[in-house]
Amino acid sequence: MPTMDEIRGLFSQDRFATEVVGVEIVSAQPGHALCSLKLRGDHMNAAGIPQGGAIFTLADFTFAVSANAYSDRISVSMQHDITYLSPARGRTLFAESQCIRCGHNTCFYKVDITDDLGTQVAFMTVNGYVTSHPVKYEKTS
Repeated sequence: MPTMDEIRGLFSQDRFATEVVGVEIVSAQPGHALCSLKLRGDHMNAAGIPQGGAIFTLADFTFAVSANAYSDRISVSMQHDITYLSPARGRTLFAESQCIRCGHNTCFYKVDITDDLGTQVAFMTVNGYVTSHPVKYEKTS
């Protein structure tokens, strides 16, 4: 099983989510992940609330961690359905992804997005495709 450092190293290659947006992996288990995003001024839209694209990126990245961190084969998203429920009121967003079903070639996940004040910000479902490509971790010493 990979360590959290190996998981973070693998997903640091998703530079848009980790470097540009600022998503961080809090925890990962098989079929489950929790990620966070500390909100900055550049995450806000013209109304002064987190832009939908930032929320979507957090949720999509969290799905990727939960689907791939402990898998032998890479899963990619095929379809997303996101519903924005309430403007975030806090300073940090959290996305928690959980596997509902994983078959040989497809998977289905749900992702709950909340803020640090407990506000339900959004809900996403993801249909994924399980590829034949292996997940590759770099060797750590």
